[in-house]
Amino acid sequence: MAQAHTSPTDTTPESDAVDSAPACVMSFNASDPSGAGGLSADILAMASAGGHVLAVVTGAYARDTAEILDHFAFDDDAVSAQARAALEDMPVSAIKVGFVGSPENVSAIAEMASDYADVPLVAYMPNLSWWEEDQIDSYLDAFRELLLPQTTLLTGNHSTLWRWLLPDWSGDKNPSARDIAKAAGELGVPYTLVTGIPAAEQFIEIVLATPQSILYSEKFEHFDAIFAGAGDTLSAALTALLANGHDLQSATTEALTYLDQSLNAGFQPGMGHLIPDRMFWAQADDGVDPSTPSDPLNSTPSFDIPPNGTKH
Repeated sequence: MAQAHTSPTDTTPESDAVDSAPACVMSFNASDPSGAGGLSADILAMASAGGHVLAVVTGAYARDTAEILDHFAFDDDAVSAQARAALEDMPVSAIKVGFVGSPENVSAIAEMASDYADVPLVAYMPNLSWWEEDQIDSYLDAFRELLLPQTTLLTGNHSTLWRWLLPDWSGDKNPSARDIAKAAGELGVPYTLVTGIPAAEQFIEIVLATPQSILYSEKFEHFDAIFAGAGDTLSAALTALLANGHDLQSATTEALTYLDQSLNAGFQPGMGHLIPDRMFWAQADDGVDPSTPSDPLNSTPSFDIPPNGTKH
């Protein structure tokens, strides 16, 4: 019997599975037992945006939905061992660094990131006002010196980034997003996404900037509810979208749309703040059979808002 020959273009079920597999996205963040932020937020948001999450636990919060009570950092060797094991097995397409708990962990992550210089790295800086002042200072110093030079995109709230990167600001007006981007650029960061910028008439503005120009900006309606975990949600979704091949501007737009719908569907599981519903897209619409199987591998999710959709 003649042997069948295959050409390089022939496909097998195994090769199809590889081609359609979600991009691997690594997240360095703390475990959050409340589900408000940290790795809980990253895993749900990254998976929603089509990523396979390589979750590296850098420590653990003691917290509820109202406040952070304490944090327990992992040893830097434990963080390195987790990440190295995954990185040596799977190709990573993007990396997110959230709150990692100690200068030693920042140093370990920076060392690993230097080995993957071609992989986009998104750094999210949360509000650390719950921490001791000396711990904040040493952590921010390490992050500034070791990790920002390797960061592709820095994101955080306007007030947080301002007080960190421009502590001696003396202008008559608050620094603009471009002022913050210039300060970040001096430390080696090419792109900065500044959220929560106060704007007129009960709006806030979100701006993607370089030290030279504004790349994208959008205003969102501000409302009174307080959410926990919005920053982790946005940065995680954006990182996964970058991993899936979106350019920075389209990834930013799509991640903001995802965050907006997560906030619109937000819920209050405890006695504290609201939490974004990062799985809003999984709720069955009227007329849709929830038992109908779906194939999340066929395409990256789209979170387009209808023309009359309200943005918060």
